[in-house]
Amino acid sequence: MSHALKASLIGLTAALLALPAVAGGLEPIPGSITYNGQPRTKLTKAPIGSTFSHNVSDPSTRQDYVEVYRILPDRSLEIVSRRLYGPIDD
Repeated sequence: MSHALKASLIGLTAALLALPAVAGGLEPIPGSITYNGQPRTKLTKAPIGSTFSHNVSDPSTRQDYVEVYRILPDRSLEIVSRRLYGPIDD
């Protein structure tokens, strides 16, 4: 195996290992389900690893978002994505 190929494989492996840390790094914004911490009630019937969406209107930025949450093994919630939809209409 050539040196360049080995270096490429090592770089690709490092990038793949870093993905979960980057994907789970979204902080809650006002209106997020987890903005004030984890909810007191747990989604006990939903399968671990399942996802659901939640619409958020952030009054401080006047932007509309949709967030996708994943249910973790301890039944806490993790924001896995957030998409911007535009300003709130007056």
